[in-house]
Amino acid sequence: MAGPEDAAALYPVPDLGPGEVHRAEITVKRSRFICSIGHTAGPGEAKAFIESVRREFSDARHNCWAYCAGSPGSTAQVGASDDGEPHGTAGRPMLTVLLHCGTGEISAVVTRYFGGILLGTGGLVRAYQGALKEALATLPTAERLIAARLSVTIEHRFVTQFLRLLPGYRATVVSQNFGMDAEYVLRLPQSAVAPLKHELTELTAGGALFESESEGEQGSSS
Repeated sequence: MAGPEDAAALYPVPDLGPGEVHRAEITVKRSRFICSIGHTAGPGEAKAFIESVRREFSDARHNCWAYCAGSPGSTAQVGASDDGEPHGTAGRPMLTVLLHCGTGEISAVVTRYFGGILLGTGGLVRAYQGALKEALATLPTAERLIAARLSVTIEHRFVTQFLRLLPGYRATVVSQNFGMDAEYVLRLPQSAVAPLKHELTELTAGGALFESESEGEQGSSS
């Protein structure tokens, strides 16, 4: 059963690589609203993403943005800007959508090309939120996890049973070496290290040897 640390470490993030952008567009009374979404782990990455979109659409009247650079719903690392639109009609409404979308480490820029018809404050809120929701509806996501490497040394007689255990812990073999004992280096979610070690200790009656280290944050498609 997952504990608090697992819940904190595992959550959906945009399944986008560095520099990759997910995009959707709507038109409201001849104004174009183009939403660009990126995976940004931290405020620094969020600001860099926003600036790259602003440069791409430098001829647009507005590039309004919002980001939630931490876990879903967390307000610890957030930001928003109306970028010249009336106060409270773009950035803050976009941030509200991001905080309730269930996805973390996410930044969004909505670019507006004015179509000549004023939308009013309520119309602007609906348009900026609508463009963001349109992009979120088709956004690919992945499970954020903290990966680890675990070195395991066991007697040869346990190898078959050991290998059968690995899929249940989402563990893959990075390398293996057969000498007096069988030595494996595994890659697996950090949250799976302790339970796998416990099961192997029971399997080998305490004969298994371990060495582990964190690999850092990784993404695994969901």
